[in-house]
Amino acid sequence: MSAAQLTACATDGEGWLQPAAHFPFSGRSMARPNVLLVVVDQLRYDCIGFSNRYPVSTPNLDRFAAQSVWFSQSYTPIPTCCPARQSFLTGKRAEALGTLWNYDLGPRIPSLGPDHWTWSRALSESGYSTGYVGKWHVSDRHGPQDFGFDTYISVDDYEAFRIRKHPDVHYRPDYLGEDDPLPLEDARTHWLTERAIDRMAALSRGGAPWLLRLDLPEPHLPCRPAEPFASLYGPRDVPRWDSFGETFRNKPYIQRQQLLNWRLEDYDWDDWAPIVARYYNIIAQVDDAFGRLLRALDSIGAADETVVIFTSDHGDMCGAHRMLDKHYVLYDDVVRVPLAIRLPGQVERVSTDAFVYNMLDLAPTIMSMAGLQPPPGLHGIDLTQVVYGCKGFETRPHVVSTYNGQQFGLYSQRMLRDRRWKYVWNATDVDELYDLEIDPAELHNVSGAPENRTRLAQMRSSLYEELVTFGDTLVANPWLQDQFREADRKLGPPD
Repeated sequence: MSAAQLTACATDGEGWLQPAAHFPFSGRSMARPNVLLVVVDQLRYDCIGFSNRYPVSTPNLDRFAAQSVWFSQSYTPIPTCCPARQSFLTGKRAEALGTLWNYDLGPRIPSLGPDHWTWSRALSESGYSTGYVGKWHVSDRHGPQDFGFDTYISVDDYEAFRIRKHPDVHYRPDYLGEDDPLPLEDARTHWLTERAIDRMAALSRGGAPWLLRLDLPEPHLPCRPAEPFASLYGPRDVPRWDSFGETFRNKPYIQRQQLLNWRLEDYDWDDWAPIVARYYNIIAQVDDAFGRLLRALDSIGAADETVVIFTSDHGDMCGAHRMLDKHYVLYDDVVRVPLAIRLPGQVERVSTDAFVYNMLDLAPTIMSMAGLQPPPGLHGIDLTQVVYGCKGFETRPHVVSTYNGQQFGLYSQRMLRDRRWKYVWNATDVDELYDLEIDPAELHNVSGAPENRTRLAQMRSSLYEELVTFGDTLVANPWLQDQFREADRKLGPPD
């Protein structure tokens, strides 16, 4: 159902939202549920079987989505690992935090410090027992324990295990991927998941409500699937991306340059198909690990007291538009992400097409679910009205994603996307405008078409106002303000 069709929701005597009748809760009061949070790295929205787009095998995620509140229009506020994770913990945009790109690659930049408010620390201070397993990439000086997590099992812990048990296994130093010779139980996805299962069992024996975050580094490139998943898909099993016919006509110069940066300018689909097949295969492996985690939650008897959340920090080009990774573009391939929230006892899917930000909206939402008042000044909105099946949720008219450059140099982009149109402001190059109704692959930049001039000016103005509201200091600059306020200062390429 859409946000406008959600059923009514009542409040208790203290003003907390109570779930609608079609969500059968049991166990601990919903003011203090357990929270099992799974974040994966670089998973596209359209590469989950439940999205009905590309033929990726994800039976466990599909089953989970069918029992969850499924957000079909979820977007990351910034498609870069560190800023996205830092926004997630704080509920604020990277531009307001000053954490504009990955602190460990490119010009040096501060990483997140414990002086910032985080919802994880708020839950810990309110009595939640907590644990963190997997990728961190939030701070180079402080670990999860400095942000409210009691215990931490890291990717470095896994690497120490792998080297100790499999000292003769070495991987190629490239980003295009390869098969992993390790047995599945020793693959990173499953080793980390098993550690999360152990921690979840320990937390469940403690009596207090708990928060457990599992942050898998997959399916981030280089993709290294293990058997039986390494042979699940071959090059002939993956269809070409709809956008693979990209010509870069009327596109910003930096997009074509990315092919040169990665040495991919001569790659055709025969070259890309094995890479995409490995991406499919490692997603299927992630799905298997996620299924093991959910079965363990059932087996320890905690499913009826636990909110389960699944999402990704951002997507991946993986050959879409003939490009690799996620830099210097704001295509849906990298900004649209899966987001599903399953409530205790929920057995039927609720879908909403409301525009949401996973890395911003989850902060106030998790706080509310834990019976805590979100602090003022967060950039996300509380989604509990949608999650609990309440009527009256006011959806956003659009979403805004940003990019600030990184490994190949700094480059400022800001995107505004509504139901039909996407506008991308490129500070030092031509702007982009896509009619997503007739061009969902975002191949044809129509920002220079005379008939779109008014629309372009309106979207540019709306984008500017939102950037100012969120404290984006990039636009606090009279030279760039001219680009937003005066249409003739920033014209698109000729159509």
